[in-house]
Amino acid sequence: MQFSCRLGLPDGRVVEEIRLAQDENTLRAELDREGLHLFEARPRGLPRLALPRPGGGVKKVPVPRFLVFNQELASLLKAGLPLLQALDLMLERMKPGQFREILNDVRIRVRTGEELSEAFAAHRDAFPRLYPAALKAGEKSGELEQVLRRFVRYLKLVTDARKKVVSALIYPAVLIGLSIGMVLLLSIAVVPKFEEFFKAMNVELPLLSKLSLGFSLFLVDHLTVITITVVVAVIAFLRWRRTDHGRRVLDRAKIRVPLLGPVLHGFAISELCRSLATLLSGGIPLLTSFEISCEAVGNTYVRDRLLPTLRLVREGGSFHSALEQSGVVMPLAVDMVKVGEATGSLDEMLSNVSDFLDEEIETQLQRMLALLEPLMLVLLALIIGLILVSIYVPLFSSLSKSAI
Repeated sequence: MQFSCRLGLPDGRVVEEIRLAQDENTLRAELDREGLHLFEARPRGLPRLALPRPGGGVKKVPVPRFLVFNQELASLLKAGLPLLQALDLMLERMKPGQFREILNDVRIRVRTGEELSEAFAAHRDAFPRLYPAALKAGEKSGELEQVLRRFVRYLKLVTDARKKVVSALIYPAVLIGLSIGMVLLLSIAVVPKFEEFFKAMNVELPLLSKLSLGFSLFLVDHLTVITITVVVAVIAFLRWRRTDHGRRVLDRAKIRVPLLGPVLHGFAISELCRSLATLLSGGIPLLTSFEISCEAVGNTYVRDRLLPTLRLVREGGSFHSALEQSGVVMPLAVDMVKVGEATGSLDEMLSNVSDFLDEEIETQLQRMLALLEPLMLVLLALIIGLILVSIYVPLFSSLSKSAI
């Protein structure tokens, strides 16, 4: 049973906490042993553990906040504080919100005898799936603080790699958006105004001018219908993208896109290798590590190709053969994993593979941007140039006839 308590601390402060006990007498006895004075205890129901999003599911804890939490927890454990006391200190300083509710429930579970990994596993949708497994490894080895620091390093590397990919794609996306916006502006606001002018001049329009003017007039005449259709199509696409089938189709298409596909493919394999290295270095068995790491891969298509190979590892096959059989892991990465298996340093070799892939991703991004930027500028100039030519050619033709 849960109680909402107002407690007096030995230093004179009064705090409100949620405590778990069989009844109020048991609660008072427990608090007396801890040297706390109970002012008030109100029975309450189970706390709300996660905040649902409008579309369903559980809201993820922001990565920066989660990183700070793990860094602080590792520092408190290194200073020699017991786990429960470390959680209490962090709860006192934490602002109200979803993460505080979850952490409060984690503390209650730990206080009642659950391991920290099991307590966080109860909220697996709010955290990276790798996290409870990493905590389990730290609890088994007795090196929870070192495992937390290793996980922080892993999360920083993955986050930095993701930021590099997203940052590199922002400029081309903005350029494409501006190009589309400028073409629509010219087609809707500028080109139609020349229709009456061309009729008054009574000149034969060239094919390019007819196409440009026809397209512009079509947009203007059907603007409402086109806008509604586009909005409905976007909403339908976003909903379809959230389905399992939609994610699979899109993730498969992503890694086949020229230039961008190899970058996203390499990032997915880098995620797999870094997750595996983190779990293996913590003492988690290969099969369990492989299964958890496959689930941690963001690309659904790559994950679906990797999961069936678990059977091969489970039946005693070599790990590098399973990766090779999946058909989504690069031959160079498979060869490096094979060397790691042979030398007994698989976790170290997987870290090297992920570092190598991260460097390759950065190089490919630079090449892609070096090619895309001038290409997009040339394409934008060409489209706008064609629109302007379609407008001014009839005008110049009419002026030349008038001069004659």
